[in-house]
Amino acid sequence: MGGGLLVAGTTSDAGKSVVTAGICRWLVRQGVKVAPFKAQNMSLNSFVTREGAEIGRAQAMQAQAARVEPTALMNPVLLKPGSDRSSQVVVLGRAVGEMSARGYHGGRQESLLGVVTDCLKELRGTYDAVICEGAGSPAEINLRRTDIVNMGVARAARFPVVVVGDIDRGGVFASFFGTTALLSAEDQKLVAGYLVNKFRGDVSLLEPGLDMLEGLTGRRTYGVLPFTHGLGIDEEDGLRVSMRGAVRESVVAPPVGEDVLRVAVCAVPLMSNFTDVDALAAEPGVVVRFVDRAEELVDADLVIVPGTRGTVRALRWLRERGLADALARRAAEGRPVLGICGGYQLLGRHIEDHVESRAGSVDGLGLLPLRVRFAVEKTLARPVGIALGEPVEGYEIHHGVAEVLGGEGFLTDDRGHALDGCRAGAVWGTHWHGSLESDAFRRAFLREVATAAGRRFVPAPDTSFEALREEQLDRLGDLIEEHADTDALLRLIESGAPAGLPFIAPGAPA
Repeated sequence: MGGGLLVAGTTSDAGKSVVTAGICRWLVRQGVKVAPFKAQNMSLNSFVTREGAEIGRAQAMQAQAARVEPTALMNPVLLKPGSDRSSQVVVLGRAVGEMSARGYHGGRQESLLGVVTDCLKELRGTYDAVICEGAGSPAEINLRRTDIVNMGVARAARFPVVVVGDIDRGGVFASFFGTTALLSAEDQKLVAGYLVNKFRGDVSLLEPGLDMLEGLTGRRTYGVLPFTHGLGIDEEDGLRVSMRGAVRESVVAPPVGEDVLRVAVCAVPLMSNFTDVDALAAEPGVVVRFVDRAEELVDADLVIVPGTRGTVRALRWLRERGLADALARRAAEGRPVLGICGGYQLLGRHIEDHVESRAGSVDGLGLLPLRVRFAVEKTLARPVGIALGEPVEGYEIHHGVAEVLGGEGFLTDDRGHALDGCRAGAVWGTHWHGSLESDAFRRAFLREVATAAGRRFVPAPDTSFEALREEQLDRLGDLIEEHADTDALLRLIESGAPAGLPFIAPGAPA
């Protein structure tokens, strides 16, 4: 086939990641060898590929939807915000430095277009189809000159574009029309049409508007996707996505034991890989919530301090809000606390950071016996090991290097040699993201937590997080298959945008 498609959006969070994943799953079920692609992603929610490259978790999820192994080619540029004005720039899976937004858009981004097009070319030579995800809106006229992720990619590859709009927000017709009308004539030639996302109600009431939109723009709508509860996938950022949505919005099996377990996750600044708690939320009888006040920890059976791109900043935030004192009281009372990655580091005694925050020497919370030193080179790994007698695997993304000074080992190899993390009383810590997705280990850990918390909670014996994730990806494929014009989408992928699409005034400013 050798074709492709760019899924753009009227706004950020319009549903581009979901639609891209759904199209990938639908295509692979048709026997098409397909790969996802996002030229540039801005996210603190990242993943490590088998070859040790860091990419956005959304692209890893889309690769799973396509039933292929994720690689750095699928997300050549990743931006990881460190403040409101700067980000770490990751190119082909490796961090190349920090850069301000002005510096990046002032020249660096444009220079990466060759990297992006080379990756896309390699994918097109390997797969039958490549489904690209845009970023934000293609009509960000202030950034179009240096764009390498929306129309810049579409123009370079001559890919047709379908624009997704979230009708649940309102104003979807104006958004479709305005997005098209703010593009240059050359860009407009590639915008084939639209896809409505999150529609509630009777589609027949929407159809007159879709007909009028086609009359105004000369472009058709390729589908109306219904609002669907409980779609749990890994997206870029935010607290309302992932498997937690499935737990909150869909029917969940009752607890196996007599009690539930309440998990409070500290919503630290620059939180990274919030998806680490999804596997807990998928367990019957486990209630997960994000908190930012000390009093919200009182009734929690387990408190998690998650990963963060700003360990020292998160430490200061915990202290300012009284959460640090609340965590210390929990530890003294033998009530469970788990720190993951940056959350693990700040639970230690001392932090030496001349890299991430450049704060120098900082005292940690002192709940775990470790010292942390920030290294210039980032650790990227896909480790496997044993914890609580069960197999566990995860992935590591961190600059902080921990020196464990005591306590008990947490994650070990099959000979009992320490690999990562430690435990002191009811406080655990590890650098390994994704470890709770290992079903047997998760159940063993929850039993430990329930015992320490005095809860008569029993983990479900048959919860498979991998199976739940596959089920969600199949639901995305079903959405495309049942509610989009798949024959027309396939023609777009194979043959490109229709000829003769009209220009909609005024077009992009000069």
